[in-house]
Amino acid sequence: MVQTKVTFDSAGLRIAAHLYTPDTPGVGPHPALVVGHPGTSVKEQTSGIYARRMAERGFVTLAFDAAYQGESGGLPRGLEDPAQRVEDFKAAVSYLTTRAEVDSDRIGLLGICASGGYSLAAAGGDHRVKAVATVSGVDVARQFRLGADGTQDPSVFQALLDAAAAARTAAARGEDPGVMTMFPETAEQAGALGGEHGVEGFEYYCTPRGEHERSAKFLAWQSVDKLAFFDAFHAVPLIGPRPLLQIVGSRAVTSWMAVDVHQRATGPKELHWIEGASHVDLYDRKEHIDPAVDKLTDFYHRTLAEAV
Repeated sequence: MVQTKVTFDSAGLRIAAHLYTPDTPGVGPHPALVVGHPGTSVKEQTSGIYARRMAERGFVTLAFDAAYQGESGGLPRGLEDPAQRVEDFKAAVSYLTTRAEVDSDRIGLLGICASGGYSLAAAGGDHRVKAVATVSGVDVARQFRLGADGTQDPSVFQALLDAAAAARTAAARGEDPGVMTMFPETAEQAGALGGEHGVEGFEYYCTPRGEHERSAKFLAWQSVDKLAFFDAFHAVPLIGPRPLLQIVGSRAVTSWMAVDVHQRATGPKELHWIEGASHVDLYDRKEHIDPAVDKLTDFYHRTLAEAV
């Protein structure tokens, strides 16, 4: 398996990516996968893990940094722009169609966490995508509005909208608008704010377990009002008759969103549970990733076996 640094254009922004190519030079062209990362993450974290593992199974894979994040271009840094995030997936597909080692009729999407929602939206509107799968997939806009478990008091998001409005006013006046910090200073504080899910996010992003210097761990305040109206699941019915696989941990507090997607899907669909895994466990825990990769390999081998 060979890893190559590449770049491509997405609506005028330079996107940085790692292209993983199977070490089988005599075989090809290969089926290919675009692999997207969670919010505030980078390609060197969980999306890179899955991209490498799937390349070892015979797929060309492309793990990229979303616009405004990681090594990709765009200002302000840390902006979570849903429309741009969907465009990034489509631009990644366009890039793969230019690669000689890729069979452009056999391209799939793999979205993790926030990219799970974005990959669904992208696939709904892009018929070049022949299959889509998610791991711990969420609509990050729903998560902000309703909370990870769907029970958040509406006043929480209203307060975030107040802060976002104040930041826009500050920027208009030439003042520093600041940023929305995603994690507190300690795991204990993370637990007080977000329970076990909050602690797990802190342990992944803020400790040697998974932290990376380019994972910003903050959002530009403009992200909040951009997320206010976005619905990643609106286009799910358009994915059919193309196949959809969702892989979810049985302990994931976010799993209600995958159930919602499953009910909306109109084509071949499967909701696959990894027993004992939480949302974040599927980012990097080998005992949970191994069965997830096995399931993904079977799914893409079947659905990308030939052009559909």
